[in-house]
Amino acid sequence: MASNNQFALLARWRFGPFFLTQFLGAFNDNVFKNALIIFIAFQGTQLISVSTNTVINLSAGLFILPFFLFSATAGQLADKYEKSRLIRWVKLLEIVIMAVAAAGFYLQNIPLLIGLLFLMGTQSTLFGPLKYGILPQHLRDTELVGGNGLVETGTFLAILLGTMAGGILIDLPDTGVVWIAATLVLLAILGYLASLGIPVAAAVAPRLCINWNPVTETWRNFQFMRGNRVVFLSVLGISWFWFFGFSYLTQLPNYTKLTLGGNGQVVTLLLTLFSVGVGVGSLLCERLSDRKVELGLVPFGSIGLTLFSVDLFFAGPSTSSTTLVDAAGFLNTAGGWRVVVDVVMLGMFGGFYIVPLYALIQQRSEPSHRSRIIAGNNILNALFMVSAAIMAIVLLNAGLSIPQLFLVTALLNAAVAVYIYTLVPEFLMRFIVWMLIHTIYRVQKTGLEKIPDAGPALLVCNHVSLADPLIIGGCCRRPVRFVMYHKIFKVPILNFVFRTARAIPIAPVKENPEMLERAYEEIAAALEAGDVVCIFPEGQITDDGELRPFRPGVERIIQRHPVPVIPMALRGLWGSFFSRKGGAAMAKLPRRLWSKIALVIGTPVAAETVTAAGLQGIVRHLRGDWK
Repeated sequence: MASNNQFALLARWRFGPFFLTQFLGAFNDNVFKNALIIFIAFQGTQLISVSTNTVINLSAGLFILPFFLFSATAGQLADKYEKSRLIRWVKLLEIVIMAVAAAGFYLQNIPLLIGLLFLMGTQSTLFGPLKYGILPQHLRDTELVGGNGLVETGTFLAILLGTMAGGILIDLPDTGVVWIAATLVLLAILGYLASLGIPVAAAVAPRLCINWNPVTETWRNFQFMRGNRVVFLSVLGISWFWFFGFSYLTQLPNYTKLTLGGNGQVVTLLLTLFSVGVGVGSLLCERLSDRKVELGLVPFGSIGLTLFSVDLFFAGPSTSSTTLVDAAGFLNTAGGWRVVVDVVMLGMFGGFYIVPLYALIQQRSEPSHRSRIIAGNNILNALFMVSAAIMAIVLLNAGLSIPQLFLVTALLNAAVAVYIYTLVPEFLMRFIVWMLIHTIYRVQKTGLEKIPDAGPALLVCNHVSLADPLIIGGCCRRPVRFVMYHKIFKVPILNFVFRTARAIPIAPVKENPEMLERAYEEIAAALEAGDVVCIFPEGQITDDGELRPFRPGVERIIQRHPVPVIPMALRGLWGSFFSRKGGAAMAKLPRRLWSKIALVIGTPVAAETVTAAGLQGIVRHLRGDWK
């Protein structure tokens, strides 16, 4: 049975072991990386002659390099072979790497440890396509958002805890390297043991011939992505998020020291708050999206990222003290709490932004090359992070302050968002619909599971207001093709939503017989293609709140394409801003916000028993007395 909420997935055999495996892996990576950075920063000058700044930057480059070299191959392997076995091989590689790392820390061999960063980057490169490719094989569509929310929360929590643990353990007097060595090996072993519980995920392209040339295969992966416009732009959106986040997180220590006047405690506090924000936002995605992949959250997330990053530019407390303050002192400064709120909200809106995009790629990518698309995504992520580092170096050397760099990044985020939503109006359309059903209305939904997850179906519903298609479309997991009166289709603002949702305008035979026939042909083509089509058989919005007689057009549609007919009823919309009670729709001031309405879905009716009068009786019964 499907999980009731995302946390129930943690107890499921098909998700729990995988979650623990990826959590321990991310935790171990960050224990190693932070311990190594601190080890180099404080003891590097005694052990090597090269500048510690050079070594730290070289280390970052070595970790990212494998994403460019091996992502294309990793994606092919993940598509060609069974994924749970590959994950176990990757975890065995982690044990080997961490055993050598343990020896490197114990022997204080910095060149060896730096070289291992390349192998760690290689392991992460191999794991990435497996990590996101296995989720849609083990989770249902209704669990994808919740599962991705848990994975993102776990990843950021692991980064936070691993970073803190690495710093604390390496700083232990005399025994720090011993504790780090033991922790790295123990975590790697635990990760492998957890991977033994991951269930089988069958190969999706077992006949694939591996192309070992990273250049040509990377280009091929990009071609796969470009084959689906929404997927490709979602990948660009994810890569932009890593550009955005990398720009902030890499500058956080110097921003804290130079702008906020804070010490290491303040850095840890802000990193913790950001991670908590990402976790909260990621977990809230399932609730806000009603357990479906809700693209409307992506513009919502990007708006929040822009607003709170702009505010962060103005929020830094002015300080003239030459002494760095601790966390408690920072919170007592003027503007300290404002920075805290900005950082938490940046993390939370980042969660709203990133989780639906990952779920969308998993859902809409062709299964046979899903992992290769994710591999291409990883390559772009690395490229965007390198670009963020280059931009920061150029702008800071040109004289910009770190807050000014944040402002530039925020304005770029707004520009990128507008560009993407212009190219793919579906994001903006879903945002408008999502805002409607989460601000003006509170929608009680009953029987949504009766709409089939695949295949054609015809929805029939009473017609109470201009917002009916928006509400139905916002509640259904599958995209719905609406058939609507052509004058409603042309209503300003709403027309953008209807066009983007590929609604089908229709007119009575007396008004425009050509449009009527064209509409029937489009309905037939949509059902033939396996789409869900919704019609309002009354033919127009009610003027008195009562159902009008259902017209026989529904019978004509079913005679040509005998598909399941699903009756549904809207309740509570009569008297709303979009209804015709008291005058024309949208011509009066709204009298209520966040009012309770309901969408009730009835049992599917077999095509051979469908009549217009019979459907009207069912819809009337579903609606009841609540108009």
